[in-house]
Amino acid sequence: MRRVGIVNWYRSDDFAPLMLVISGREKPTTVCSLKEVADALIAAWPIDDGKEYIAAVKTCLDAIQGNIPAKSARAALIRAAEEAGIPVAAFVH
Repeated sequence: MRRVGIVNWYRSDDFAPLMLVISGREKPTTVCSLKEVADALIAAWPIDDGKEYIAAVKTCLDAIQGNIPAKSARAALIRAAEEAGIPVAAFVH
């Protein structure tokens, strides 16, 4: 894939929203952009050594740099959530 440069990671146009139910948090975490993927993985994730977690962090960085589409980071986040036992609800976009 051709590198397109750093993307607007706050944009949510091409990112179907997710809701994560992370243990220990009062409310579910809504994820609608690459920035929110990064926030969830860095600030709220219950484990930091899972194979899918590490892959999700790398995928998120690649998406922020414009090397892959945002939907790849979204898919990686879902796999990391499954690995960590975090329930995920997807919204129709």
